[in-house]
Amino acid sequence: MKLQDFREKFKNHIPTLQGIRGCYAVLVPLVELNGQLHLLYEVRSAKLRHHAAEVCFPGGKMEDGETATECALRETQEELGIAPQYIEILGELDFLHLRSEGLMYPVLAHLDAAALDSLCYNKDEVENTFLVPLDFLCEHRPKIYHYELKPIVDDDFPYELVNAQPAYRWSPGHLEVPVYEGLPYPLWGLTARITYWLVHNMVD
Repeated sequence: MKLQDFREKFKNHIPTLQGIRGCYAVLVPLVELNGQLHLLYEVRSAKLRHHAAEVCFPGGKMEDGETATECALRETQEELGIAPQYIEILGELDFLHLRSEGLMYPVLAHLDAAALDSLCYNKDEVENTFLVPLDFLCEHRPKIYHYELKPIVDDDFPYELVNAQPAYRWSPGHLEVPVYEGLPYPLWGLTARITYWLVHNMVD
């Protein structure tokens, strides 16, 4: 290899997560009704293999060459039948690292309330939708729970090769799990993390 090879390889490189297995995007839809802002949530179909019947924002896996915004708009139309002309993109929120070695990109948007009159669920993916006033979310902070991500190391790990002792203290991780109460459906986990970040970055 030559120095020029590195120049060519990395001159247009866009950094991402090393070893990434996928990028995902969701639309975080703000809807104004009677002068009050709400967030629109989906309830996933109970027939899905993963995260069945859980609350989420519309979204999914980004396709090759697709931006987070393009993915969020496409998935919203596929899941709820809402065309892009009803959606004003406000910006991207901070992205999240997923335990499956992926990245999640939340895209904040204003959704025209008129679109609610013509929602068309993809019944293979969506069971229902519901709105939550932002005022409620501001006044009712979630309870934050934690769980440890404990390292499990195989017995054949070469401690001698890396000059470490078998009693080496591997660093555990931890994850926060926000849980909102008092809503029509349970709001917790990743979707609650996005909600909490958005609401309390606006009011704190």
